[in-house]
Amino acid sequence: MTPVPARRVLVIRLGALGDLVMSFGPFQAIRQAHAHARITLLTTPPFAALCAQSAWFDEVWSDPRPGRFQPGAWLKLRARLKGGAFDMVYDLQTSDRSSLYFHLMRPGPPPWSGIARGCAFPHANPLRDDLHTLDRQAEQLAFAGIEAVPPPDLSWMTGDIARFGLPARFALLAPGATTHRGVKRWAPEHYAALANHLADRGVAPVLIGTAAEHGALQTIRDACAAAIDLGGQTELSDLAALARAAAVTVGNDTGPVHIAALCGCPTLMLLSEATHSSIAEPRWDHVAVLKRPDLADLGVDEVAAALRLR
Repeated sequence: MTPVPARRVLVIRLGALGDLVMSFGPFQAIRQAHAHARITLLTTPPFAALCAQSAWFDEVWSDPRPGRFQPGAWLKLRARLKGGAFDMVYDLQTSDRSSLYFHLMRPGPPPWSGIARGCAFPHANPLRDDLHTLDRQAEQLAFAGIEAVPPPDLSWMTGDIARFGLPARFALLAPGATTHRGVKRWAPEHYAALANHLADRGVAPVLIGTAAEHGALQTIRDACAAAIDLGGQTELSDLAALARAAAVTVGNDTGPVHIAALCGCPTLMLLSEATHSSIAEPRWDHVAVLKRPDLADLGVDEVAAALRLR
């Protein structure tokens, strides 16, 4: 089986940051399979600028995510999707919302790889949701004729971190997680104790996160005078550059930690029962994982003992 010959290809990947970077391998595979096509990515606004910097897409669209009671917005989105004249679609999001976009493009939807009812290339594995993200996406593309999917490549993500004036030896601490999944977070007070442990070893604790993590970062900073707070100051490409320079990264199941792991940084990920570890757990030798049904039961001493600094 070979990929559908296509002149215009749409790739759909919305999701969170960690999910997005796990799709970098499939993005590359789709570009290689459709080397001469015009490829458009539909993603969420926070990731549009980053993906536009890659070599995989000719165009990046931001998903307006219309609400239930916004018929005008749905009609506008439908017109844009239909107007794209796509002759192949790879829905890597495979959610109810992205499958709805398949039906928006009726009548005559293009060949579609995903889980939408009636699509040309369904990912017909009833156990697909139990597969690791990397395996699931690779298998989905194989059903559509793309057999070779490389590991995610973040080498093109570079940022100028000299502006932060960091010391030569530092560790990244990422205490955040999805805002509506607080159970995925190790307590900020524990991160503060870990920050002091690192500082005592001569490793500067560098805090990363978004505005949503301001409270947690403030708690750590108040308890550890040596902590350097970069919260809200980093671009996504900066996270990759920081990870390549860091001695270690410690964090919850959150996008910056997945980026650090993919950049080869020694990484310690803290997972609760809210993360299906067989789906999202990193697979590389330089990544260690500590799991607890409830992260409140994970002690600072155990995390400190599991650190493997370079």
